[in-house]
Amino acid sequence: MGRVRQADIARVAGVSQATVSVVLGGNRTGVRLAESTRLRVLEAARRLGYTDPLAKRQACHDLFGICAATPVFEAHQAVLAGIAAEAAALGKDLIMFAATGPALVRRTRLADGCLFLGGPVPVELLTGGFPIVHIGRCAELGGRVPCVDADYASASAEVITRLVRAGHRRIRYLREPDGTPAARERERGIRATAGASGLVVGTDGTDGTDGAGLGAAAVRGWLDEGVTALVVDEPLVAAAQRALRAAGVAVPGDVSLAVLGRPPSGTAGPEISGFEVPRRALGREAVRLLASVVGTGAGEHRLLTCPPVAGETIAPVA
Repeated sequence: MGRVRQADIARVAGVSQATVSVVLGGNRTGVRLAESTRLRVLEAARRLGYTDPLAKRQACHDLFGICAATPVFEAHQAVLAGIAAEAAALGKDLIMFAATGPALVRRTRLADGCLFLGGPVPVELLTGGFPIVHIGRCAELGGRVPCVDADYASASAEVITRLVRAGHRRIRYLREPDGTPAARERERGIRATAGASGLVVGTDGTDGTDGAGLGAAAVRGWLDEGVTALVVDEPLVAAAQRALRAAGVAVPGDVSLAVLGRPPSGTAGPEISGFEVPRRALGREAVRLLASVVGTGAGEHRLLTCPPVAGETIAPVA
């Protein structure tokens, strides 16, 4: 009889074509449906020899979703490149979801599982057991979703250890103002190492990621207090450099400088000491973890090492 269509199945089973679509799609949206109706549709499909290429492909767990707001996509190109590379290596297809609210819940179920990057996870997906991996820590999830993140705490502790070895004992830490999970982890690593080393670490926030409130007067005041090194969160590097130049302070001659991360390429001056955030590797690892969650139903939190960047801005204390 040629290619079997869902309309043919609907006619044989005595139901609507919409009902056939729901049954053959695995009823991912949770439509209320009598079990007898579901079985009747499946029997009709079997008798007619129907095969659904999309259903067959999905049964092989080959379609992964990515959920993120537009600004996040723009800010994390390296992570997305890693996702694309690993998906290709594993033979997975990718679909990006831009919807929010109930529409997002419905549409994500087209995929076998989803990666969430910087956006909230709908509670309906959390309670329904849908396979999810979150890229970056998310305190609101309470550990219910496997995540992949950089080990910011260990990397930040290693930066402080380098400063200690260079003889620094009074350090000023310029903290990212919005208190992201990554910022909290960086500060945790600093505090743990400082406490063990007997360092004096002063902490300053700013009025924004553009460094508003950070100026030459603040820099001169810190140096008058005996500060010999500044440690800054990655988004504040440019603001810190402007303040140092305005104060006429040389790096690393007058004060050492370290960044918890790595400044954007093209930053003027000597290479700043700090560490790499393995963004591309985060994307690849997230895909591998999601494949594990989809395949086994279980996953764990994974932290990736941040390779140190020696740089040229940490000098020994005279």
